[in-house]
Amino acid sequence: MTETKSIDESTGRNKNILQGLVYGIIPHIGCIAFIVGSVLGVTLLTQLFRPLLMNPYFFYILIFISLAFATLSSILYLRRNGILSTLGAKRKWKYLSTMYGSTILVNLVLFAMIFPLLANVSNVSAVTSSKSNFETIRLQVDIPCSGHAPLISGDLKTLSGVTNVQFSLPNIFDVSYDSAKTTKQQILSLEIFKTYKASLLS
Repeated sequence: MTETKSIDESTGRNKNILQGLVYGIIPHIGCIAFIVGSVLGVTLLTQLFRPLLMNPYFFYILIFISLAFATLSSILYLRRNGILSTLGAKRKWKYLSTMYGSTILVNLVLFAMIFPLLANVSNVSAVTSSKSNFETIRLQVDIPCSGHAPLISGDLKTLSGVTNVQFSLPNIFDVSYDSAKTTKQQILSLEIFKTYKASLLS
């Protein structure tokens, strides 16, 4: 009897973790699709999801959606078990903590590891016409999260003189360029920086 109960609890816990991971990932499908499109060169994906990333509040909306999914699932679970109350929530605190914990964890992993890694996958790498013209500037861009990094990198790469873009947390972009083909002013004048302000650090 005890062994059966232990197996049921383990299965339930694993299900909670899986649900939390799903609730954490689903809201970011747009960001993920945009990044995949950028890496693979699929223009349709980047054009489809670009308007979402151009919304400065998109990041906060995603976080809200993740937590809303977890909350709705928890409410339905408590209601299904006839304990939809503060006391019921206290009784099932392990279930709730697992649900919210895994949802928050997947968001942290995406923002701190996955998005920064993918942002640097499709870097431009080209030989400059003259080594003496090669320069690098560091920009600090007011993006709400690392999921927006590919958006910034992609727009920087539209300039013919840009040879490489390297993103690092939280919002730093090292831009290498051929000064014979483009200038700092042209880089800083990109349309994207009207939405997400860029400051020159070096």
